Amino acid sequence: MKIYTYQPQANARGGDQQIPPLAPDVSSVRFGKEVLLYSDEPQEQQPPVSASRGARMPRRDEEVTKDRMHIVVQNGRLFQQHHPDVPVIHDRGRFLLVDIDREQARKLADQNETCFGIFPLQDNQVVFDTRAPVAGRAPQEFIQKLVDKVSRASIESNLTKLVSFPTRNSTSTGYGDAATFARKQLKDLNYQTRLQVVTVGTGKSRNIIADKPGAGSGTRDVVIASAHLDSINLQGGPSAPAPGADDNGSGSAGLLEIARAFRDHRSKHDLRLILFGGEEQGLFGSKRYVASLTRSERKRIRAVVNMDMIGSLNSDSRSVLLEGAPLSQAVIDGLAQAAATYTQLAVETSLNPFASDHVPFIDAQIPAVLTIEGADNANKRIHSANDTLNKIDFEIAQEIVRMNIGFIASEIGAIS
Repeated sequence: MKIYTYQPQANARGGDQQIPPLAPDVSSVRFGKEVLLYSDEPQEQQPPVSASRGARMPRRDEEVTKDRMHIVVQNGRLFQQHHPDVPVIHDRGRFLLVDIDREQARKLADQNETCFGIFPLQDNQVVFDTRAPVAGRAPQEFIQKLVDKVSRASIESNLTKLVSFPTRNSTSTGYGDAATFARKQLKDLNYQTRLQVVTVGTGKSRNIIADKPGAGSGTRDVVIASAHLDSINLQGGPSAPAPGADDNGSGSAGLLEIARAFRDHRSKHDLRLILFGGEEQGLFGSKRYVASLTRSERKRIRAVVNMDMIGSLNSDSRSVLLEGAPLSQAVIDGLAQAAATYTQLAVETSLNPFASDHVPFIDAQIPAVLTIEGADNANKRIHSANDTLNKIDFEIAQEIVRMNIGFIASEIGAIS
């Protein structure tokens, strides 16, 4: 297999150019600003794209056939940590292109639902993309005021408390204590809270559900913000230290900050905040919640914004990955607009949803998007005792929370 690395030049609007027409028998796969062009056919006489495009295209030969090329979507570096023997053809942090037999890929995917997913490479596939900067809009005054409420001190205080529990393993005493703490925070902010029991293996965990009803007349929709509260230490076992600062204390602290920002806001539509249990063992909390919804309740959900790992700086610039499915495109677009209007975040997008609590919603045809730190690299410390508070980049966490508040506010509206 001959593989060329192609980097499209920026267009006049600051975004990447589209891939020009390819030579016969050449296919592409996009990883953000990098595009791999690959072919089994000799290309010495004909370049894979027109040389007039001015792109420099280093070539390498790989001893791999198309049927063995697979895309991996991983949490942190968990695929590489579990399977260091699998050759990596291209590495972009959360996303990999690997050389693996299809049958082995199917077996590994079935065994590791929440650590990584493996999918056969499709011709001309976009794994993830960088978004051209959205045209600037004047901030809406009521949204800007909500965004401005985001406080590093508040996020840091809540995250410090969450990592103080030795572990937040889903069925542990530590998780129960963390859930009690989080629920009290939400109650003190005047949210209506309830618990939902979640079965995790032979044990029990719980979801914390907090509601702030809107004040609009007539039928009201609901916007959901979510994060998983549990943490895990894969090698050490259920009782081993699992501070889970980035995964997912950062998202949980971000959700509590969203609750604080909207505390006194009078909205047209309803706001619901959910902290899920059992995510690390198999998305049990979000599956339980979605299964409990009636048909009419599902139809009322305008959007779901899930936060999972928002506190690690994985590239030279602060970036956010918006990961959903085609049915989530309007939510992705709205979040990208909020990022452009209220933050300095660079935006990456993917329509390959995997391994977090947005997936059960998408499976139920509810538009949901994962907001996660940028995909260029990966946090190697998650699911271990090393996912600690001192590794958190609070600025990126604040920026992602600001983006999410900006989008949520635009969806639930305001009543003066």
